[in-house]
Order: sequence, then structure tokens, then C-alpha cells
Amino acid sequence: MRKSLGLAAAAVLAAGTLGIQPTTGATAASAPLPQAQQADPAAVGEAALKALEARPGLARESVEQEFDVTDTMVDADGTTHVRMDRSYKGLPVVGGDLVVHQRPDDAIKGVSQTLDAPLSLGAKPSLKASRARSRALSGALIAEPIKNLRAADTAPRLVVDALGDEPRLAWEVETLGRHADGTPSRLSTYVDARSGEVLRRVEGIHTADGEGSSLYSGTVPLSVAKSGSSFTLTDVAHGNAKTTDMQNRTDSAWCSVFGFGCTNGVAYTSSDNVFGNGSNSNRETAAVDAHYGAAMTFDYFKLVLGRDGIFGNGAGAPSRVHYGSNYVNAFWDGTKMTYGDGNGTTFGPLVSLDVSGHEMAHGVTQNTANLTYSGESGGLNEATSDIFGTMVEFYAANPNDPADYYIGEEFDLANGEGFRRMDDPSLDGSSMSCYTAGAGNADVHYSSGIGNHFYYLLAEGSGTKTIGGKVHTSPTCDGSTITGIGRDAAQKIWFRALDTYFTSGTTYAQARTGTISAARDLFGANSTQAAAVAAAWSAVDVG
Repeated sequence: MRKSLGLAAAAVLAAGTLGIQPTTGATAASAPLPQAQQADPAAVGEAALKALEARPGLARESVEQEFDVTDTMVDADGTTHVRMDRSYKGLPVVGGDLVVHQRPDDAIKGVSQTLDAPLSLGAKPSLKASRARSRALSGALIAEPIKNLRAADTAPRLVVDALGDEPRLAWEVETLGRHADGTPSRLSTYVDARSGEVLRRVEGIHTADGEGSSLYSGTVPLSVAKSGSSFTLTDVAHGNAKTTDMQNRTDSAWCSVFGFGCTNGVAYTSSDNVFGNGSNSNRETAAVDAHYGAAMTFDYFKLVLGRDGIFGNGAGAPSRVHYGSNYVNAFWDGTKMTYGDGNGTTFGPLVSLDVSGHEMAHGVTQNTANLTYSGESGGLNEATSDIFGTMVEFYAANPNDPADYYIGEEFDLANGEGFRRMDDPSLDGSSMSCYTAGAGNADVHYSSGIGNHFYYLLAEGSGTKTIGGKVHTSPTCDGSTITGIGRDAAQKIWFRALDTYFTSGTTYAQARTGTISAARDLFGANSTQAAAVAAAWSAVDVG
């Protein structure tokens, strides 16, 4: 669905930027997540577009700026939330996406967006696409060397990049390669279409950036498929998600460049419905952990948060195990999860519950707010995965893997502490516990600490306590004392914000506003929960 709006649209929409001022009158103090009503998505989207046109300055249509409805949601009280992509003079606006919030009477309640100023720039590039590709391949602004850096089999795309200090006409260039540890690389490089300056790069492969562990969840139930007299690790109860064996191979260059010669691994087949033996001596064992983790994550999102799997349509996402040799990482590539075996000494296979939840949560983020994987939005992307990966661990309540706020502790064979923690992220020596102006320049796995620390304080509060047999001590950056509201309320607030208020370029300041709006939606404008959200953000120096 597409509708043209006048050039003044951006200025008018900015009046409702991200911070929603809800009407007075709280919902019930323990209100559950809003449940979607049965409504025609096309009609809901059209109503939102018409409401925007009715705003002052939007009556006259123009080809300058257009909005394309991509998703709709209807709350139980009839309030609608319509997610839109933006284009300008026919060009995609990266970071120009928005969510229109509309009351049941069709009046606009507010607009969540990152781009808060009118667009006014030319759409004719001075730099040729071929020159932009050369700049992208030069290696500038790449934090670490990329092996076999090469152009993808797609032409550079002319866009408006609205995620920098100011919107610029840019070429979006896709490149492929491989990181030093064997992780595939799929970079989007934005090159100024006039000056040739490399503006930024965004990695399309999202990793857990961790290390590993052994095999941890004990004897667990599995959903498998039967064909004739054999069984396979195909989860018929969770969208037919398959878990396969990469046999220590990696994705080939041919696969990355041309899309053929790819492999999803070899299916696990058994003459009975029992897989693995609890030891790395059996290649099925790591697959059991991955298969179980994917099922627990699917159930968590569906039964706790009301989302039907990663993609929201009930489809399962594949998992691949035994990727590469001594590969100490795991990643989500946009369609599937992939897990390495670790190095066997300090780290075991990266198939623990929290990492499974982490990787699948990247998929949920991609299919909701689509937080850009760089800058502050990249930190929020990683924090979202740490948050939901941890909540999956609590949801599973597996006695072999007691839930805590340490990330990847099960496969940390040397120390049992993992590679990140949420109570005081800076204790790992790299992550940020408090917000600073340079957060957007930090590695997203480290700037995620700000969001992780906020979430821990919101759920558990400040001070010292033992959770899952591990001591957690959470200070505050402003010296305040925070009382937690509990995991149930905290997780629903974060998901509501992700699904309803966050957009691709959301910053930490905007995340504060979005989560406060989400808390007000769920628990009321003057609720304890909404006040706690504000206090927890202040406690990590996000004001």
C-alpha cells in the first residue's frame, strides 16, 4: 500500500516524534499485553494514511515523499499502530521508517520515528555507482580486516541515508567476505553520493560474539518428524524448524557471491526418536541443545509475548550446528541460526539456551523494529537479544541450566562466567554500564551494556542478590536506589516498545521514551511500572 504525501509531511510528523503523550486515564494496573483484534490490515493502513493527509500541510499530495505501509497492529481497545517505510523522490530513506499510533476514533495519537526534520536535498548523484563500489571495497572504516572482501552480486542502490548527523544522498553498497574467526561478513557500506566519503558500514551477520560451553540441558523433550521407519530433527510442533549438521564446513565463497553451492547442512536421521548421548562424543548432542533451545525460544515468544515465532507467521527457523573448526561463535544471518563448536579447551559448543534465545531474538528484531546494527540502535539490537535470550533461560526453568543474567556461562569451560553479564556489564572489561556521548561509536556488543544494565535494574533492582546460584551486584550510575518491577512486567514492556515504538534508527534517548510509552500502554499513565522505567533509565544516565 503506497500513498503520496507532501514535502511538509516530515515537519508535521515530527510534532509527534517518538515521545507519545497518552491521554489521561490508565488501563488496569495489571493489564496483559494488548491482544490484536480482527481487522482488515489494508483498511487500518489506509485509515492511518488518510489521517496523516488530514493534518495541516498534508492535504496537497506530492511526489517528493511517500509512505508505504508494511505492518499493522490493533490493540484490544481499538488503538492502531501502523508501521511505514518512507521514500523521498522515489529513493528509499534508510532510517526514515515510522510508526503511526491512532486512537479508535481515527485521531492520531502520536508518531514514533527517528527522522524528525523535513527532507530537503537533491536526488542526483555526482559520484558514479562504480566509484562508490570501489570506495566500499577500500577497507575504510572497517573495524577489523575482512578476508576476501568482494562486491556482492547486487548493484549499488541509491538511497537517502538518514541515520547520520544529517540526511545525505548515498550509495548503499553490499560486500561479502569473512572475519578472522571464520564468521561470514555481509556489509552494507553507505558512500556519500557527492563527496565519495564512506559514511558508515553495517554488518548484516549478527553474532553472539561469545565463546562457548559444553552440553548442558540434560534430558529434554524434543519434537521430531517421522518418515517411514526413521526420525529426523524436524520440529513439527514449532513451524517445522530443522536442525542440521554442517560437518565442520563453512559457507563457501560461491554461496556468498552467487547464491549456489550453498548448504543447510546434513539432516540428523535416527532409527528411533532418541538423539544424542549428553557428550560431545556424539555429534547429535549439540544438535539436541540447539533444537531444544529453538523450541523453548519459539514457545517463549508465543506463550509469553504473543508473537507466533521469529517471523510472526508460525514458521520455524533452521539451526545449523558444528559450523567450521574451532569456531568460537554463533550467528543469525537473516534466515537461520548457526553455531560453532568452540575450541574444546576454554569454550565448548555455543548451543546454550541463552545463546539460542539471543540468536532467534535477532530475527524477531529484524522482523519488527529492524534496529540498524550500528551506532546506538546497534547496541539496542544486541541488548534486545541479550534480554530475550536471558528471559528464555528463565522461561525454560531447566534445573541443569539455572537462569541468571550471565550470557553464555554454560559454555565457558574455563571460568563459568560467559562473555557478558547484565547486572554490571562493565565487569567484563569492555562493556558499558552507563551511557556516555560516545556510546554510538562503540562496538555494538559493548554499547549493549547500557540497555542490559537498564533492563536488569528494571526487572531486579539495584544492590546485591543471588540469582541462579550466582551473585549479582548492580550499582547505579547516578547513585540512586532502584526497586525492580519483576521480569514479567519488564519483558512485556521491552517487547511492546520493540514491536510498537522502536524504529530502525532508535537511540537510547528514544528507547527511554518508547519504553515509558509501552509501560503506560500496559499498566497506565501513572503506574508504578511507568515510573520505574523512567527511574531505571536515569540510573544508567539516559535522561
